[in-house]
Amino acid sequence: MADFPPCDDVCGALEEHVRRFFGGRELEAFTWSAGPVLDQNPHFRVLRVRPKTRGGVWTYLSIGGWAATEGENHGLEFVLCTESADPRAVELLAMTAHYHRGGKLGLGHTVPIGEPWLPGSACDHLLVSLPYPFGPDLQTCHVGDRHVDFLWLLPITEAERAFKVASGLEALESRFDQVGLRYWQPGRPSAVRSDGRPEARSKDRM
Repeated sequence: MADFPPCDDVCGALEEHVRRFFGGRELEAFTWSAGPVLDQNPHFRVLRVRPKTRGGVWTYLSIGGWAATEGENHGLEFVLCTESADPRAVELLAMTAHYHRGGKLGLGHTVPIGEPWLPGSACDHLLVSLPYPFGPDLQTCHVGDRHVDFLWLLPITEAERAFKVASGLEALESRFDQVGLRYWQPGRPSAVRSDGRPEARSKDRM
């Protein structure tokens, strides 16, 4: 576990919000020192939540992304899910928090990674989405007058990104529902094929 300075009031409240939501689950805090995110916000960290059951999904959540819009009453944090524990998730959340400086990101936006999000994956973008696997109780946290939303970073392919641009976010999310998207699997097939047809349906997992 990393050695952190004491939480400021907002980060402390957000961390407590996450701990309450995942009550009883093992949480551990990490940070990413290779980039500039700690220079911008020394309180930045990522909470890793162990799955509820063996073989379940690991959940990573940023704490400190809200500082990108510190002068406003609304901020964002980000959530990323993985098939297994992987420090790459910490890196991607730190990268996204840095990319979000000045409030660049919002619902439906995509973050270009420039490489697979995990080895062997065709997904090289992150879609900023509502946290559907968790619901509104995780999404919204109020800290005094500040409203902070936890939004989901969903790894998507270039074909899926292009489909979103052409047809809209709702159409892409409908396509994901049709195929039973296994969002946590790095090797999942693209939900959008060259012929525009969905992949065969698969079973979801939490």
